[in-house]
Amino acid sequence: MTSLCRDRDWIDAAVQTIEADFNRSADTHLLRAPLAGAVALYVKDESTHPTGSLKHRLARSLFLYALCNGWIGPRTPIVEASSGSTAVSEAYFARLLGLRFIAVMPRSTSPEKVAQIGFHGGESHFVDSPGQVYAESARLAAELSGHYMDQFTYAERATDWRGNNNIAESIFSQMAQEPHPLPAWIVAGAGTGGTTATLGRFIRYHRAPTRLCLADPQASVFHRHVADRSLTALAGPSSLIEGIGRARCEPSFNPDLIDRAIAVPDAASIGAARVLSRRLGRSCGGSTGTNLWACAQVIETLAAENRSGSVVTLLCDSGERYGSTLGDDAWLAAAGVETAPYEAAMETFFDTGRFTPPL
Repeated sequence: MTSLCRDRDWIDAAVQTIEADFNRSADTHLLRAPLAGAVALYVKDESTHPTGSLKHRLARSLFLYALCNGWIGPRTPIVEASSGSTAVSEAYFARLLGLRFIAVMPRSTSPEKVAQIGFHGGESHFVDSPGQVYAESARLAAELSGHYMDQFTYAERATDWRGNNNIAESIFSQMAQEPHPLPAWIVAGAGTGGTTATLGRFIRYHRAPTRLCLADPQASVFHRHVADRSLTALAGPSSLIEGIGRARCEPSFNPDLIDRAIAVPDAASIGAARVLSRRLGRSCGGSTGTNLWACAQVIETLAAENRSGSVVTLLCDSGERYGSTLGDDAWLAAAGVETAPYEAAMETFFDTGRFTPPL
């Protein structure tokens, strides 16, 4: 048997292994949040994936895409640039296939994520600043004769946006029996841009009236790029919110799919995540708080127009991944982050269905 045939047999088995893993995993839950008023808020809880985050879907798609393109063989080391969650999920799939996995991440990545990468058999390779992850990942993959997965380039094309069990199809299917089955808005953040690309394309392909809102950290370039296509990169401090918002406009981010972009301060993201955790009884990470803060503004617009309907957003991962950072009051105080005014505004939002941001 030739080497090519052996690799093809291994690829067939690898695809089957990933598909079998998917078959063993139920879909994630769509929760209705306890919000007053005429607009219903739903939260898609992606923390219930086997690796605990929305990035589980992306990692599965990236591995299938790379396998079916012939980029990965039975001895190919996998290298990925990540802020943590994608690396956790890719480490899981690499171990399923018996492959070495190395995550290239900023040193500021939460210790909990680093520990999860190790738990799934992955290795962590640190750089000093987020902007260094791309070149270092490519260099390391070349040095090891490995494959740089490059989520920031391939996220938008690795997922079949027309259907086939993607997150958009799941949301619309789960909403089918609700009083307002077609959401007025879906609110999501962007790290690679793959999720917003999948949602926006699915909405257009199925001719749904739903609009797509980008929830973006204030320090990110994405919301600026939506407003002005000439802005493609930013200098300065990065956001405290891991997993979403970037200093450069990633290849997978498609601004033409965004109907509204809302910039969210880090303190608002963290405060909103804390309130949602209390209201749902489920721990929520900072990017979920970013989504919720933007949801409140979208819902306020609907309420001010005396409109009813539904809004859907994502619970991206658990707040337990940030226990030593965003979940630690002393760490936040040292970072100069005060969440109390934002928590108060969010509590009022849940109690009344109306939103007034703090001054």
